[in-house]
Amino acid sequence: MTFENIIADLKARKFKPVYFLTGEEPYFIDSITGYLSEHVLAEAERAFNQLILYGRDTDISNIITSARRFPMMASHQLIIVREAQNLKSLEGLEHYLAAPLSTTILAFAYKYKKIDKRTKLAKMLAEKSVLFESDKVREDKVPSWISSHLASDNYQIEPKAASLLTDFLGNDLGKIVHELEKLILVLPAGTRQITAGMIEKNIGISKDFNNFELNRALVTRDIVKANRIIRYFSSNPRNNPFILTVSSLFFYFGKILLFHGLTDKSRENVARELGINPYFVAEYQQAARTFPMAKTQQIISWLREYDLKAKGSSAASEGDLLRELIYRILH
Repeated sequence: MTFENIIADLKARKFKPVYFLTGEEPYFIDSITGYLSEHVLAEAERAFNQLILYGRDTDISNIITSARRFPMMASHQLIIVREAQNLKSLEGLEHYLAAPLSTTILAFAYKYKKIDKRTKLAKMLAEKSVLFESDKVREDKVPSWISSHLASDNYQIEPKAASLLTDFLGNDLGKIVHELEKLILVLPAGTRQITAGMIEKNIGISKDFNNFELNRALVTRDIVKANRIIRYFSSNPRNNPFILTVSSLFFYFGKILLFHGLTDKSRENVARELGINPYFVAEYQQAARTFPMAKTQQIISWLREYDLKAKGSSAASEGDLLRELIYRILH
C-alpha cells in the first residue's frame, strides 16, 4: 500500500491489525503513527487503550502479550512500537501474525532500515499485515512532492519557491514540512500561495543569493550576478557550504547532460525525463545552448575535481576554490 492509500483507509476508519512501517524516510512513518495516535481513540479512551513502547526497552514477547489483551470500554486498543529497529530480535512475531487480535492495532515504526524480504517473517508481514516501505524521495522529485503535499490542503507554491526549499533543505521531508507549516501560518488573509519572497522573509533563504540563482546566472552567462553570488557565499560560508554548492551544480549539470541525450525534446517529454516542473523546461533548453555536450561533460569533470580539493587535496580556501571553479565554467 502507498502512503496515500494507508492514510485514506485510516481516515475512513478501515483499520488493520498490524502495520509494519519500514524504510529510510522517517517522515512517512512518523505521519502514519502520528495519525494513529491522534485519531484511532477518543481522548478519554487513551489512558487504558493506547500504549507506546520503544524498541530499546521492550521485546517481542512483551509486545505480543500486550497485543493479546482486549480493549477496555473502547472498540480497539492501539500499540505503537517506536524505534522498532532497536528490538534485539523480531523472532516470534510470526506467531502473532498467524492469528492477530482484531481489536488490537499494532504498529511498528522500524526506521532507517528494511527487513530481509527473503525471510519467513517478511513474507508473512507482506501477507498478513500492512507492510509499508518508506523510501527517500529523490531530490529531483522533491519540488513536485512539495507542490502535491500543499495541494492536498488546497495550497499552492511558486515553482521557484519549491526549488529554493529543495536547494536549501535537500530531501529531508520532515524539515520541509516544518518550514511549510510555518509559511502557511504567515500567509496573508485570502492568500493560499507560497512565494519565493515569503521564503526569504520568513525562513532566511535569500531569493537572490542561492544555488538556484547561481545556476541561472551561469546559464545566462551573467558574470556580474554570478560573482555577486559567490562573494555572498564566501562571506557567509556557514549558511552556504562549498560542498552543498558543488552538489547543486553537479545535480544541475547532470540534468543538462541528460537533456543533451534526449531524442524527443518536446516540453512534455523533457519535463518527464528530467523530473522537473514544465515551468523550467525553457531554462534547460537555454542551458543546453549555453553549454554544449562536450562543455557540460568537462564541467562535470571539474566539479568532481573541486569536490576532491575541498575535501582535503588543496590548501586553498573554499571561497577561492568556488571563485576558480565558477571562472572556469564561465570562460
